Amino acid sequence: MKILACVVTYNRAALLERCVDAILAQTRPPDRLLVINNGSTDDTVAMLRRKGVDCLTQANLGSAGGWARSIAEAQAGDYDAVWLMDDDGFPAPGALAILERELTGERVCVSSVVLREDDPNRFVFPFPLLNHNGWPAIFASPRKVPTLSGLRRLAPSGLYPFAHLFNGALVSVAATRRIGNVNQEYFLFGDEVDYFARMRSLGPVLSHLDAHHHHPDVGQRPLNATKVYYYVKNTMILNTRYHDLRPVRQLAAVAAALGRVAARNGPGEALSYVAGGRAPLLWKAVSRGLKGRIGPDIDG
Repeated sequence: MKILACVVTYNRAALLERCVDAILAQTRPPDRLLVINNGSTDDTVAMLRRKGVDCLTQANLGSAGGWARSIAEAQAGDYDAVWLMDDDGFPAPGALAILERELTGERVCVSSVVLREDDPNRFVFPFPLLNHNGWPAIFASPRKVPTLSGLRRLAPSGLYPFAHLFNGALVSVAATRRIGNVNQEYFLFGDEVDYFARMRSLGPVLSHLDAHHHHPDVGQRPLNATKVYYYVKNTMILNTRYHDLRPVRQLAAVAAALGRVAARNGPGEALSYVAGGRAPLLWKAVSRGLKGRIGPDIDG
């Protein structure tokens, strides 16, 4: 199998260097490593030049634009699979070997599980329990599995039919030719959920519990207004396109956004999205999300 590893980056040279080193140290190294640089202004390009790592620099097209460029490069280079990740995590030494072995038959994607650097039994992005359609169940209790050991009890085969893209996901290039590229109109948030849905329409999209991708805990990172806007708007668009129980999920999207802001930025800032200076932005996101107004449409 001919594999292209692609890392999407923006102004995280130190974290990117750690990621690049981990990719180069794989027991099964990729056939090529390529960094998609979304217009970084720090030491990114100089660091990659010192290491002899290929880099393509483009305007900052958001995460979606980075994934789209990665997949386009894999298609143009006639690769069998593309290994996708962003810059702040890094793969365990044997991750790619496991993923390559498992990307067989009708499988469209096999992904690593994303573990906290400071606690390798805890997921950075907890895995949802799934409903009969294979989507996250909204009324399950608990709704999510926070630990690797807990997911092993649910998936004794070592494979779980869900993936958090794109953090060490190995994707069939043949499948990308059939479903098309990542939709860059999502810009921030939602592109990975949309692509997961489109991939799953072709065949299994799985996470392998023995393929590990280590990552900082993002649960306490502050959220700026731009991220809140796109999270709400794009989640509503995705709920309309792919999910059942849409009114409930739409309310849940707003509640989740406010809950995250309260936890990361403080309850006062969360309140400002309801009855303060940021309220117009939130209701703009809700309105445009319900109308399906996809695309980058605010500054920031």
